Amino acid sequence: MRIATSSDYTDISSEKKTEELAKKFQEKIKLGDVIFLHGEIGVGKTTFVRYLINHYQKINNLELTEVTSPTFNILNEYKINDIRINHYDLYRLKDLRELADLNLFGNNQNLITVIEWPEIIKAKPKNLIEIFFKYNDDYSKRFLQIQS
Repeated sequence: MRIATSSDYTDISSEKKTEELAKKFQEKIKLGDVIFLHGEIGVGKTTFVRYLINHYQKINNLELTEVTSPTFNILNEYKINDIRINHYDLYRLKDLRELADLNLFGNNQNLITVIEWPEIIKAKPKNLIEIFFKYNDDYSKRFLQIQS
């Protein structure tokens, strides 16, 4: 399976497909990358992040942790040996001042930043990868598209 590019969408309707794509994606990203996850509630953003983080844990022979959406606490941090992954969910933020307080892109060279609901962010950071999740018309299938 190849990773989708800006011109196509990949079917992630099954969790197995989501897991496979997250594993391939993990092989392409590097420290300093910022990943924006766009899409409706329930379309698979957090599931994708769970498989991404769990794959890092597997290849480092670490116990798999539960990866949940950081909707209420805004940030979940995962330390995987020398790698740190900051997983943000900005769904509840409504004011740009709240965003400034988070310092999302300060000193991010030594970590991977994953942000769900990034639409409030006006200035896009360097090393940005955007992933767009969507349903088909009758909500029976899910797809994603990766743009970098």
